[in-house]
Amino acid sequence: MAVQIEKVTPSVGKRSAARTLLDYATENWTLFLLALPGVALIFLLRYLPMFGIVVAFEDFRPQTGFLSPWVGLRNFRLLWEAPVVVRIVKNTIILNLMFLIAGLFSQVLMALLLNEVRIALFRRLSQSLMFLPFFMGWTIVAMVMYGLLDYNVGTVNMLLGRMGMERVIFTQDPKPWPWILTALRVWKGTGSGCIIYLAVLTGINPELFEAAAIDGAGRLQRIRHISIPMLVPTIILLTLLAVGRIFYGDFGMIYAVVGSRALLYPTTDVIDTYIIRAIQSTMNFGMSTAVGLTQSILGFIFVYGSNWVARKYSEKRGEDYSLF
Repeated sequence: MAVQIEKVTPSVGKRSAARTLLDYATENWTLFLLALPGVALIFLLRYLPMFGIVVAFEDFRPQTGFLSPWVGLRNFRLLWEAPVVVRIVKNTIILNLMFLIAGLFSQVLMALLLNEVRIALFRRLSQSLMFLPFFMGWTIVAMVMYGLLDYNVGTVNMLLGRMGMERVIFTQDPKPWPWILTALRVWKGTGSGCIIYLAVLTGINPELFEAAAIDGAGRLQRIRHISIPMLVPTIILLTLLAVGRIFYGDFGMIYAVVGSRALLYPTTDVIDTYIIRAIQSTMNFGMSTAVGLTQSILGFIFVYGSNWVARKYSEKRGEDYSLF
């Protein structure tokens, strides 16, 4: 007996898929309703402003708005032909790499140390004290820093003077400032950054540590062979997200701490601070938009490149650490 096989046409398949989606939306309309404010907010604040990219290719004037004269890639040439472009790009990358490496090390280390504390009260108190700097604005942090580094009344220079050593004029020497900014970033962000890693550690099955202890593994061995491997996926994920903003300088920190001290620009001037000064002096909105578009494109390339590296690494280990 011949068996007839009914052939499903693509249009029928599409109607079936649409019907399934409609049924799912009908059954879960409350979930869609809950997600609607967040989706609308993301659309209004993230996707709708993308239309402003057109300003990067115009000689933007407030009087004519988006109908300003079209200049093509002239704004991009103004940026990349600037005499300080090599300096600001190099400073942006170096500072962000220092922030990323130092912040990652300090946050993971602090999470591992807090996870080993067995006195709950002491752990909560320590975590609260470390989290406190996160709520301090960079202006307050800058005031505290200059209270330590000021030439006349700074604590550091007063200690140097009492030890018979020469005082240091920190505001005139650009060499130590990448390290100073990194120290400030670590001090301010370690307490808040370690929360994610601490949450991962607290979610590990305690039986793994108990079994390792029964087998004779010490505390350091348990950290090395259980805690750190469990943190690797989270470390890679957060690193991939941070790499995407490697061309964005922390404008709030640098502007508050460094300010307009031109002697410190050789090591602290980044793309964002340079653009703010350019806008204040020339009011060139097209070039600032071109910079933002360039930063986004380079960040996109860096994220995909680092994600490719993470995927190759995860394939060798038989796991998936990639972001997409």
